[in-house]
Amino acid sequence: MSAFIIRRLLQMIPTLFGVMLLVFILFTLVGGDPSLVLAGKHFSAEVLAHIRAQLGLDKSLPEQFLLFVHQVLTLDFGTSWSTQQPVSDIIGSRVGPSLTLTGAMLVVDLLVAIPLAALVAYFRGGLTDHIVTISCTVAMSISALIYIIAGQFFLGFKLGWFPVRGWGDSFWVNLFVYVPLPLLLGLMVSLGPDIRFYRSFFVEELGQDYVRTARAKGLSERQIMLKHVLRNALIPVVTSVMMSLPYMLLGALVLESFFGIPGMGNEVVQAVNKSDFPVIKAITIYIAIATMVFNLLGDLVYKWIDPRVQLK
Repeated sequence: MSAFIIRRLLQMIPTLFGVMLLVFILFTLVGGDPSLVLAGKHFSAEVLAHIRAQLGLDKSLPEQFLLFVHQVLTLDFGTSWSTQQPVSDIIGSRVGPSLTLTGAMLVVDLLVAIPLAALVAYFRGGLTDHIVTISCTVAMSISALIYIIAGQFFLGFKLGWFPVRGWGDSFWVNLFVYVPLPLLLGLMVSLGPDIRFYRSFFVEELGQDYVRTARAKGLSERQIMLKHVLRNALIPVVTSVMMSLPYMLLGALVLESFFGIPGMGNEVVQAVNKSDFPVIKAITIYIAIATMVFNLLGDLVYKWIDPRVQLK
């Protein structure tokens, strides 16, 4: 396994280089001259030249790319153009709120969606299966904005069960006071597609030969589901979860905007609106690195779930 991990880590180097090259091309050759963004509407040639020198834009393209590579390797992307704060400090302060919300959503979603998916697959074709499937389809047909606006109005304004907006300094206060309402509304959006998605994995496994063999040996349906089907069905579930984990760093853009959560979602929106290239480039690189790391972790989890999986 150690050889597999080392080989995968080495494979990340050219992948990261390709991402850096693509980001550099997009922001340098396609994104326009950032010095014009910083200079504003009224500027002189001297001011423009000074800004270009500060940003390193007066250098050749290879030199600019090497400067960007150095920023990636040191994870130092300079200062934000809009706030003049270090980009690393901005991202460090925004990741916590986003992970508090999206992490809680992921955990609760898995704890609810997987058992329900297994249940409806167990009773496939029956009344329970039809009711859950129809409910999921109806839930998926409603826009997320409807859930958010209606939830804020009825559960926040009318009933006063939850605060509509806000965020504090205490993790536990945020988790139990400010997170529950966006968590509930986020689950109303995500549970429908997740239950239907995971259900297909369980139904597919229930039709495999090893299930028929287990039944022929006299095992009960409960034993077959818990000891055999669940383990094999979890492999594609792990794939789906690992693919979504890197984007947890981005937070829930719509939820954070509506509920005033100072997370990465809000920061991304503000950075795009203000053309804050250093922040956008940093977030892009972080997401790329996180994607490669979680893909590697996903392969290791496969091996843990099913020892028969060969890591090559």
